[in-house]
Amino acid sequence: RLAREHLVHIAAHGFDSVEVFATRSHFDYHDAAAIDRLGEWLSDTRLTFHSMHAPIFESLHGDRWVGPFSNATGDEKRRAAAIAETRAALALARRLPYRFLVVHLGIPAGAPTSPGDNNPETARRSLEEIVTLASNSGVRVAVEVIPNALSTPEALVRLIEEHLDGLDVGICLDYGHANLMGDLAEAIETVSGHLWTTHVRDNKGRQDDHLVPFMGTIEWSIAMMETQKIGYDGVLMLEVADSGDPFDVLKRSAAARERQPDRPERRRSPRP
Repeated sequence: RLAREHLVHIAAHGFDSVEVFATRSHFDYHDAAAIDRLGEWLSDTRLTFHSMHAPIFESLHGDRWVGPFSNATGDEKRRAAAIAETRAALALARRLPYRFLVVHLGIPAGAPTSPGDNNPETARRSLEEIVTLASNSGVRVAVEVIPNALSTPEALVRLIEEHLDGLDVGICLDYGHANLMGDLAEAIETVSGHLWTTHVRDNKGRQDDHLVPFMGTIEWSIAMMETQKIGYDGVLMLEVADSGDPFDVLKRSAAARERQPDRPERRRSPRP
């Protein structure tokens, strides 16, 4: 569960912004007292609440998803439940503002799914509802590149440009996901006109490892050059896994940040 000490250590390692994962086993976004405590912790540590990851499951037990949510399912009861959880995460922003809500459309390949979980028409309808809810809370929605047919870089750009009728929607580029799905440099170029925020992590090209950059196979000099080339100057949000020693992960994350070419330190931040 998210605690004050986690944010203290993140700030102590030179980061200044965080993304909070809205899953109730980590941070209970339904709990007013938990929201107030988070606000106090962020103020104490002088960390910026950059973004919140929309709920994608009820809880996480080890690496196992419990009660996955799909906003793209054809089962209206399950879809409504997913939207209700997203609504709760957005309502939090009225008390504790953040800039972006990062949204998965449907469920990633490899996660437990039911038939019809990734329906394109349902995904579009849900996204329209989420954007309306977000605008009422002063939040912008960034749809994440994830490994499913709904959420490839090409599919997200096509959805935004051809099917959302000018709605205020952007993209969260997950470098690790894009690396698993094909050509990372091409993905960066594809999303260039819609890139609002990022998830930065490495892998070895076979599974979603959530490694600290430079611990996998991504060529970060090329990835950052392509990112600079498209003019992106927003936050680079590290999304790395606790491999058993969180202090070592933080130290390696800070070292990786220093290796990023031509990026000011204050723009590179982790998600707790």
